[in-house]
Amino acid sequence: MSGVERQQVAIARTLANSPGVLLADEPTGCLDPESVARVTDRFSRLHDEDGTTIVMVTHDADVSSRADRMNRIERGAIVA
Repeated sequence: MSGVERQQVAIARTLANSPGVLLADEPTGCLDPESVARVTDRFSRLHDEDGTTIVMVTHDADVSSRADRMNRIERGAIVA
């Protein structure tokens, strides 16, 4: 199984448990654009429909732009 496939399986396994809080560290980091769109759409639905709180770390500006709230960290300090 490739690294991308393992990442997709890990996301699916996590979502299957219907968590109240989802902690995601670069969940779309090595996914292709179509997979990124599917994951971020699913995260949005989880938040909007189920009230799931999602805390995500990402370097992808497109992914972070979908957040309701964003904190930026530079050199170990929260700057925004």
